[in-house]
Amino acid sequence: MQITGGCLCKRVRFRITAAPIAMRLCWCRLCQYLAAGNATVNVVFPSDAITIEGELTDFRSVADSGRVMHRRFCAHCGTQLFSEAEERPHLIIVRNGALDDTGLAKPDATIWTAAAPEWAWIDEDLPQHEGQPPPVA
Repeated sequence: MQITGGCLCKRVRFRITAAPIAMRLCWCRLCQYLAAGNATVNVVFPSDAITIEGELTDFRSVADSGRVMHRRFCAHCGTQLFSEAEERPHLIIVRNGALDDTGLAKPDATIWTAAAPEWAWIDEDLPQHEGQPPPVA
């Protein structure tokens, strides 16, 4: 299996050699900043299965969960690409829009619904978590 993706300007490209572990829609307030007010769409992979080429900028922040996160984006065009929690170095979160095949996975949960604005559309068929759910494998 080989999954590919990259940024808008194509200066960052990546390859993943493992299947997705999970896909979640996140409404935490920090993700709303990243997604222009909407939820982010995040696909979780094992971090040892990704190869990244190109220059990334790293923005370190503390998430609503209290975890220290590294949000990585293209240094040239600013496309949001990855998030990683310091506490879970074995996982990398890839923004679904950065994948060449954005239909690769389907969401399996919506998280941080308590932070979603009143107008947010939340799929009632997906499991919902008001905050941070238990960690994925």
